[in-house]
Parts: sequence; structure tokens; C-alpha cells
Amino acid sequence: MAGTKFAYVRNFELPDPLLPDTYLVCRLDGHSFHRFSDEHGFAKPNDERALQLMDHAAKSAMIEFKDIMLAFGESDEFSFLFRKSTNLYNRRHSKILTTLTSYFTSCYVLNWSQYFPDTPLRYPPSFDGRIIVYPTERAIRDYFSWRQADTARQRKAHINNLYNTTFWALIQKGGQTTTEAHATLRGTVSATKHEILFSRFGINYNEISQRFKKGSVIVRENVVPESSDKGESLEPPMRLTRSEINQARDESPERSGASDPPTNIPPHSQSMNEGDEMPPFDHPRQKRSKVKKKNKLETTVEVLHCDIIGDEFWLARPHLLEN
Repeated sequence: MAGTKFAYVRNFELPDPLLPDTYLVCRLDGHSFHRFSDEHGFAKPNDERALQLMDHAAKSAMIEFKDIMLAFGESDEFSFLFRKSTNLYNRRHSKILTTLTSYFTSCYVLNWSQYFPDTPLRYPPSFDGRIIVYPTERAIRDYFSWRQADTARQRKAHINNLYNTTFWALIQKGGQTTTEAHATLRGTVSATKHEILFSRFGINYNEISQRFKKGSVIVRENVVPESSDKGESLEPPMRLTRSEINQARDESPERSGASDPPTNIPPHSQSMNEGDEMPPFDHPRQKRSKVKKKNKLETTVEVLHCDIIGDEFWLARPHLLEN
């Protein structure tokens, strides 16, 4: 309680603001997911249900946190890009990291039964996280290129996915042990793996889902407003002559028994001659539609499985890196 003798303990809390005017990337990674996937019977090398569940949790997080512009996920990890100008939680490192991590984990658990209806959770999953700040657009593009490209440590992206697809085909369909499968693939190039898959197991790797080869790209897209403003624009004012104004004034319901001139007739109009053109005048019987309100830019969150290393993706979405 503020003002008590115990309040001094707050002095031990350290401020942890993230650098201003920088992009924030928060990467979440499944904790001990090798064990978790084995305990819950995930298909090898890719379990589409598990990947869809990860996508669902990430999309839910993007809907909750409006400053997240882009997310990329593969296997048991997801990276989230916050807009450069975000002031979420005053850019406090611990607040952003813990809230996003806990929200993502909660969404994963909440939606588990939707993707694994016959497999109850044996124990709660957990995710660790980190936040990295990047100063430039180039660094952001290189970061997401790195995540989509091959990483030697984990089974990430399409290069290692080819290895793992061949590896598990040798075990599950070829009857080899893990040691034998590794020995078979040691030193092989991509073309050799393609040949093993097709000639021995009838698998055309090029026909495998893009989800497994490219990962999941979840992007905040701008919604293009409809061009029609029907029923929302203000009709242009009528330009009336003096005689038309007098007629309109006489027919106006507000004029019955009233001595004051209509407020929408210009004060100098009575000195004008017949036939002179008047300034714009709102006819009492003119139907005026509702003034169009300023539209707030609408966005939608979409899940894609596409290349983000080349220029095409970024050139089509310049808003992702705009400040």
C-alpha cells in the first residue's frame, strides 16, 4: 500500500523499457516439446493437427494484440513482429513478454480438444519466450528469412523438412532404425532424398503441403473499403433563384405562423433582384443523407503458407514495416 513504511520495497524493481523507435520481435518456443509430442502421439515428421493448433493460438494472439503485424511459425515456435511505433505497456519488456507468452499458451490449451478430440492433455504444455529489438527493415526481413530458411539445430523450414520427411519414411515405411536411417542419409544431397522418397516409397515431395515446407505466415492485411458510398454521402446543395427561395419559404412547415426568416436564407438575399442566382441553399424538402463518418482502417488476420524470403511478399504489403 502506497505511503506505508513498506513501500520502499518498490525501489528494488528495475525499469525495463525497450529501445524506442525499434521493431520488436517476440519469439516463443515450446519447452521440451520433443517429450510433449511423444507423450501425445504426434505424427512424424509433421503432425498437421499440431501445426494447425499452433496457428490457431498465434492468430488468436494477433487478434488480441493489434500492434502485432506479422507472425511466422514452424514446428513448436512462433515469432511475432510488433509495429515500430508500438507503445504497448509503455514498451516494458517483462510486461509484453509475459503477457504474450501466457496468452499464447492459454489459447493453445483452450483449443487443444478442437484438434485432438481423442487425445486428452496428459500434462500442461509450456512455452518460453524472448524479445529482440531490431533497428531497420532490412534486419527484420533477414530475421524472418532466417526463420524460414534452414536451421541446423531444429527441424525448421523446407530444407530440413526434406531430411526429416525422408528420415521418417525410412523408419516408418522402410523398417530402418533411427541409426540406420541417419546412416542412409549421411552425405546425401536434396536430389538423392527426392529419389529415395519417390522410388522407394512413392512420395513426391513437391506435392507435400506448403505448410510443411514453408511454415505458417500469419499476416495482418488491410481491408480495402468498398468504393460505393451509397446512402452515406451528403447530396450537393441546390442552387436556387430568388423566386424559388420565396416559394420554398412559403411552403416550409416551419414558416406557418412564424415571423422570423428561415435561418438558411442568406441575410442579403432580400436585396437581390428577381432571377439572380443565389448562393447554395438547403431546400427544406431536400432529403439529406447521413454524413459519412471517417472510416477507421479495418484489418483482417490471414494464415498463409508462402515464401517470405523473396521481395514479392514484402512489396505487396508495405504496411507491415511502416512506422
